[in-house]
Amino acid sequence: MIQFDFEKTYTLEDERVLLRPLQASDLPALIPFAVQEPDIWRYSLVSAAGEQGMARYIDLALAGKQARQEYPFIVFDKQAQRYVGCSRFYDIQLEHQTLQLGYTWYGKSFQGTGLNSHCKFLMLQFAFEQMDMLRVEFRADTRNARSINAMKGIGCTVEGFLRNHLLRHDGERRTSIVLSILQEEWQKNVKQNLARRCKNLHK
Repeated sequence: MIQFDFEKTYTLEDERVLLRPLQASDLPALIPFAVQEPDIWRYSLVSAAGEQGMARYIDLALAGKQARQEYPFIVFDKQAQRYVGCSRFYDIQLEHQTLQLGYTWYGKSFQGTGLNSHCKFLMLQFAFEQMDMLRVEFRADTRNARSINAMKGIGCTVEGFLRNHLLRHDGERRTSIVLSILQEEWQKNVKQNLARRCKNLHK
């Protein structure tokens, strides 16, 4: 079985972003987004809106890590010199060499800036080349067009839909779209295309 140390500090970094493990002490850095931009989590299963919402969000993420099911990151934008969001590996199944990548959010002024491409490149590179995952899965609410377009943009393949799948934080049920990238696809073209996309963002 693949070995992965949930207690180890894994830091992912390039010229644009730095991702490090999320900590309880990160709450003050993320509260401004939770208070000022609560609709970031409109389509999320777990809302981080409001100060208490963000505290609960972090607690749940760290509990998932403690249970050896998740590994959450906080995202630092080097251009802005501030923490701007989060992302994580979850549903980590080492014995099957598969995991999901999600719970990704950024402050509104950092959306559409190319930040996400850099984050996804680093996380996918780590998943496929360090963790030796054979499959990375993505899911989203079918109404979340921005998120779905972002997933397709980094090279995900749409697999299908899970109808009336999960209960959202607002009490409505959502239909989920399922996308994925396989290790051989990463090696064949996804890595190269995503690296080129990140490079072009700096021209």
